[in-house]
Amino acid sequence: MARSAIRRSLSDTPPPSPPPPPPRGPKKSPKGSGGGGGIRRFFRRIFIWGLALAVAGVVALGVAVFVAAQSLPSYQSMKSQAQGQMIVVRARDGQELVSLGPSYGRWIPVAQIPAVMKDAMISVEDRRYYDHFGVDPVGILRSLFVRVESGSWRQGGSTITQQLARNIFLNNNRTFARKAREAILAIALESRFSKNQILELYLNKVYFGGGAYGIDAASRKFFGHPGEQLTLPEAAIIAGLVKAPSRYSPTADQKAAVSRAKVVLATMEDAGAIGASEAAAADFDAVKFAAEKGQNSVRYFTDWALPQLDLLVPENNEPIEVWTTLDVGMQRAATDSVAKNAPAGAQGALVSMDRDGAILAMVGGTDYVTSNYNRAVNAVRQPGSAWKLFVYLSALEAGYKPDDAVVDEPVTIDGWSPHNDGGRYAGQIDVRTAFAYSKNTVAAQLGNEVGFGTVAGMARRFGITTPINTLPSMVLGSSEVRVIDMTRAFAAVAAKGTSIEPYGITKVATTDGRVLYEHKSVTGQQLVPDYVAAGITDLLQTAVNIGTGRAAQIGRPVAGKTGTTSSSKDGWFVGFSSGITTGVWMGRDDAKPIPGLHGGTAPARAFAQYMKIATARRPVEQFETQLKMPEYQVEPDDEANFGQNPEDYYYVDEQGNLIDPNRRNQGNADPRPEDGGQPPAEDGGPPAAAGDDFLNQATGRQQPRSGQGAVAPAPPPVRVSPRAP
Repeated sequence: MARSAIRRSLSDTPPPSPPPPPPRGPKKSPKGSGGGGGIRRFFRRIFIWGLALAVAGVVALGVAVFVAAQSLPSYQSMKSQAQGQMIVVRARDGQELVSLGPSYGRWIPVAQIPAVMKDAMISVEDRRYYDHFGVDPVGILRSLFVRVESGSWRQGGSTITQQLARNIFLNNNRTFARKAREAILAIALESRFSKNQILELYLNKVYFGGGAYGIDAASRKFFGHPGEQLTLPEAAIIAGLVKAPSRYSPTADQKAAVSRAKVVLATMEDAGAIGASEAAAADFDAVKFAAEKGQNSVRYFTDWALPQLDLLVPENNEPIEVWTTLDVGMQRAATDSVAKNAPAGAQGALVSMDRDGAILAMVGGTDYVTSNYNRAVNAVRQPGSAWKLFVYLSALEAGYKPDDAVVDEPVTIDGWSPHNDGGRYAGQIDVRTAFAYSKNTVAAQLGNEVGFGTVAGMARRFGITTPINTLPSMVLGSSEVRVIDMTRAFAAVAAKGTSIEPYGITKVATTDGRVLYEHKSVTGQQLVPDYVAAGITDLLQTAVNIGTGRAAQIGRPVAGKTGTTSSSKDGWFVGFSSGITTGVWMGRDDAKPIPGLHGGTAPARAFAQYMKIATARRPVEQFETQLKMPEYQVEPDDEANFGQNPEDYYYVDEQGNLIDPNRRNQGNADPRPEDGGQPPAEDGGPPAAAGDDFLNQATGRQQPRSGQGAVAPAPPPVRVSPRAP
């Protein structure tokens, strides 16, 4: 009974309540979906695609290497394959001046190549040569690191095998496609040939400068003995040439070659190829360089002319003959005149051109073997008073005439006070006399009156390519110039004010006679009116007849100008006669003073010695110095001289530019505000009202010339009519 009661009580108890539901919150994504799982899926896909692309790339590379390896020529054919281009250079009469092209020595098997030569080349060009497969990933990464660290490419990543592939099969174009082909060919070479075979090919075919291909040709050219006899210093010199053959060539600069070789020795020591004692024992003073054979001043000309072939006959690799403008007899006379007249310790340069710009002779120094630096076309030196050509051209164009009176007296311009040579002043003289005796004070006054910018513009108009300053002292030749540019400017005067373009190549033909290029004469641009050219020729002739250039007389009419810089650092004479224009410069390369050097001494004498021979077979020509003035200068106030249409009016500004006030666009822009012109309004409407200076120029109101040393505050305007000759 008790048990039944207990059962009843338990059955009467209500069942327990279910547990409360958990609190609501963000639902957790199932494993592998959303959130971190999505990112993991993204990177997994990237990895899979990247791996697939890498595999595809490796397969493609393998196929490319396989195809390249199968198409490679045999080792024997690569040994016999020639590089370089043979060029025969001829004078204007057809005789051979020089034959340029590849020089191949005897092929040296790798076992007979001196160990120091192999070690030097591997150390400096490809230290990991025996550890890579044709392309060096370590070297590429190192090159990239240096690029990021320094901001420029200072270290190449090309291996010796890549260089060999480029030299035999490719060109030097710096493109990604060429680098890719180079890498594929390098791997193909490594897959087909041994390291020793590749090194043998490389050392017998690499270019070392001076036309020498391979270590035997280089050894014979630079040291006069076979490549098997190379010593450690000689091997270091040759290995150093690969980086820049022209810069480090012993024939060009022995000091630079030895300096580069010492870097190679240090690299060999760092690579473990030689010990410190071996590097210290290398005696460069004991190295005997072979004397250059057949090198003479003709090479100055060929060094200037032949690089132009890249423009005249691009993409040509076949043997060619180059016919030039050089006259052998004149070149010989030019070389002799510079060598015999240059002061001791000084250099000299000469450029002589015909009336059409053809270079007849070019001398870039007293001895090409000692120094092949071409001072005739590369050196920039101050021209001194020879620069006055442009000052007086500007004055003549502005309205001066040779007989006009000027005053030679002390003058100060913007704090600058020029002085005449000897400190003497002649007082009132004419323009012709001032030029003949190279009066600095008169040149300064004329330059200030016409505007220094006008003088600079005139020089640029006549072919000066170097920077020109517009400080007052520029009238005395403070801007540096090249000999060839000054000769070109005087040649334009000889051509009655017509521009001249110097040239040295008349024809390029293949050895079988097929013409690839032929020079065509082009009529030059008229730079100044005929009467201005006649006036400056009058002045130049007087300078030779009675002035500072008397030593340049040759028994026939000569027109020219001397030039001497401060402390006699430079001496110039530039002039012309019988259609030939010649410029001569003398001075030291270090610009140190040369006692007694003046333009009227050694340079003028060299000019005369050369020109007597150069003009001997030409008829005597008288200069046209008769001034035929245009009508507008005879009657400057006649309104008819402005032309039938008022819009025909224009004038020359201080920079030597033709300005037409009636046109909005004059080449680059409207007249600048500092030139008196007004810029157009910003909204594109009419320009602002013209200033007083501009109106003075446009209406012809001139400032009176000052007589006692001071100069007019504004340059006189020049009115040019379309009817002017």
